[in-house]
Amino acid sequence: MIKVTYLLPELKGASGGAKVIYNHSLLLNKINNEISSQVVHLKKKTSYKLQLSLAKRAKFFDNNLVGWNPKKMKVSKDFTPDKSWFSRKIEKSKDLNFESKKDFIVIPEIWAHFAEDLNLKKRKIRYSIFVQGSYHMNSHENFEKIKLSYEKADFILTTSEYSLNFIKNLFPKCKNKILKINLSTKYQTIKKFNKINLITTISRKLPSHLQLLLFYLKNKLPNNWKLEILENIDDAQLKKKLLKSKIFLSFSHFEGFGLPPLEAALAGNKIIGYDGGGGKEYWKDPIFTKINYGEIYEFGEKILKSINQYNSSWIKKTHQQRLFLAKKYSMEAEKVSLSILCDKIIKLY
Repeated sequence: MIKVTYLLPELKGASGGAKVIYNHSLLLNKINNEISSQVVHLKKKTSYKLQLSLAKRAKFFDNNLVGWNPKKMKVSKDFTPDKSWFSRKIEKSKDLNFESKKDFIVIPEIWAHFAEDLNLKKRKIRYSIFVQGSYHMNSHENFEKIKLSYEKADFILTTSEYSLNFIKNLFPKCKNKILKINLSTKYQTIKKFNKINLITTISRKLPSHLQLLLFYLKNKLPNNWKLEILENIDDAQLKKKLLKSKIFLSFSHFEGFGLPPLEAALAGNKIIGYDGGGGKEYWKDPIFTKINYGEIYEFGEKILKSINQYNSSWIKKTHQQRLFLAKKYSMEAEKVSLSILCDKIIKLY
């Protein structure tokens, strides 16, 4: 059996990218009986953390301190992902002892240089680099090391057309080994909505933009409308709010894909704001209204216009567009793309 191992940093709170990896690992264990999958969590050794801290305080970084060094990290044996993220148990690895005849490694783009640092190709260990955000590919000061890591990889995995084109143009030699893996959303074909005059947003990455927008709307937002910032709530509470709101404000910033605006759209919201780059592939009228980065005045005016023009028939008119999005980003579509990956991995051995 071929063992597919995803590398991840130890995370107390999982990012969207980490949750994607956990989900893919779980699915791979169900899709093909010739494949098993696990996740290995890494953390910095104490001496390495101290070294980085001292270097940062001195405002000095040499080449050895730019980009995480895998040889100065260790496996986090006791770390367990939060049970609320997934109902099923994530398979974990407790070592980095890979065998050329049965191990396939998936490295996140933030650690692409690990492939060279660990001499994976010389050890005949097959691997891929998983680019969830093309904006995070500059993982090391040594560009040649990053380039070699990509060019020697068996596959480059990515999740959006935006990132796919970025990789293809940056590393032309890799263009024939890029594989797009579909993402899925739990927000599927919702038929009934009980909407109220509510605007919702998540502004984790661009809080200053939100504050400027709130200032602009201070004396303009109608009294019978409310704007709520969704933070420190679980997935169930988030879904409940999105199903109630009519408009969702997107502050997507350097996104490889950007699931929150898509999920808000499937929950019956009109989306106004930034596509973040990766969201371009689904950012279509009439559900999605694009605002250019930093155009706060235009942002505010689009919100006010949407409020004035909003009527209950909008949900019905956009039903077919939501059905299309639900199908394109379904669990079934995600499984199909992962099945293709499994077949390609098996052929390597």
